[in-house]
Amino acid sequence: MRAPQGVPTPREVPEQRRILTVLVFSQILSGAGLAAGITVGALLAEDMLGSTGLAGVPSALFTAGAALGAVGIGRVCRSRGRRPGLALGYAVGALGSLGVVLAAAVGSAPLLFAALVVYGAGTATNLMARYAGADLASPARRGRAVSTVLFATTFGAVVGPNLVALTGELAHSWGIPRLAGPFLLAAAAFGAAALSLAVLLRPDPLRLAEQVAAARDGGTAEGPDGPETPAAPGNPENTVGRPDAPGHPAGVAVGTAVMVLTQLVMIAVMTMTPVHMHAHGHGTQATGLVIALHVAAMFLPSPLTGLLVDRLGRHRMAAAAGVTLAAAGGLGALAPPQSVPALAAALILLGLGWNFGLVSGTALVIDALPPARRASGQGLVDVGIALAGAVGGLSSGLVVALGGYRTLALAGGLLALAVVPVLAWAARRPAPAHAVAVAPRAERERT
Repeated sequence: MRAPQGVPTPREVPEQRRILTVLVFSQILSGAGLAAGITVGALLAEDMLGSTGLAGVPSALFTAGAALGAVGIGRVCRSRGRRPGLALGYAVGALGSLGVVLAAAVGSAPLLFAALVVYGAGTATNLMARYAGADLASPARRGRAVSTVLFATTFGAVVGPNLVALTGELAHSWGIPRLAGPFLLAAAAFGAAALSLAVLLRPDPLRLAEQVAAARDGGTAEGPDGPETPAAPGNPENTVGRPDAPGHPAGVAVGTAVMVLTQLVMIAVMTMTPVHMHAHGHGTQATGLVIALHVAAMFLPSPLTGLLVDRLGRHRMAAAAGVTLAAAGGLGALAPPQSVPALAAALILLGLGWNFGLVSGTALVIDALPPARRASGQGLVDVGIALAGAVGGLSSGLVVALGGYRTLALAGGLLALAVVPVLAWAARRPAPAHAVAVAPRAERERT
């Protein structure tokens, strides 16, 4: 029995291209808002609080806000769909950005802290949008669907840090501290992203995915690209029932662990790099350049990463994330503080390792959750990611105050290697006896 008339099967979802286009547009806008907290959040706190040890507080606060935002956005998406959930998240992020500007203008640290928590909803939405890109994607293309949405963030996120000086001058001309300038850009960027999603994200990808799944369940057991066939030799990671395969609960646990570890390490090292550079005489232009290169490495390689995740497998790319982050930590620890190129190279590796971990971990989680459980499950996963970022941001300032930036970078690199034993544990878990293997698309086309 085939799907009912009028309900597209997973193989033929013409709306997917339009949905990806809308998401790409909104991510370009929101990327500039995401970069504001990364670039000047720690410097603004250090300036207002007069303490390096507390410079990691903004990162901890807006990532804690991202955790709360992920819960709320996940619930709205589950009950109302992706469109209202994502639009609301960006609107709240815009409100928080304006709150940061107001706090800087009046010199209120409590207001700054509260506003950064609200601003975190915007950063949570920026990451959660990747799930919407994969709602209608087949398993063989989920890595690429996720990476398309992440890649779009590159444009705004790279431009944002390089506008620090310009937005700072604009803020100064209005009687606002220069370091609050990027949050003016964040307010406009998040607001525009909210409006674009509210108007253009139709049909709702999650609701349509649920309709497609319901139609498929009422018909024959076919995979999203056609009938299921035995997996080709040498492609064990395409086997349903393995820890990284659809419906296997270990897939959610492993994917979450990969993303939590990579987020914690990335946030900790990234947060204190501007403070480290500022302490050694580098200006905001040099800091903005290093952070821009870091953010580019976080998102720009996404198309290639998605392709590798789909072709080489989720586990291999997750392991590559741990190794790359370890290399970033080692280079950051050895880099001379006066060398902008060396610090930039370390931050590029840091962003690249995070990208590997996020795309592979996201694919693992999506594989393991059916459409009816995706929004709430993904929201809880992103809560863990955000809390890891909060821990990384809060602890980073303390570690630097006690042991220096090199200690932080080295510790982060070593911690990233914990991804490897997690993957080894998952690999040892046996597949259920009823597991069904699904061949990659290229293999099915040859047969």
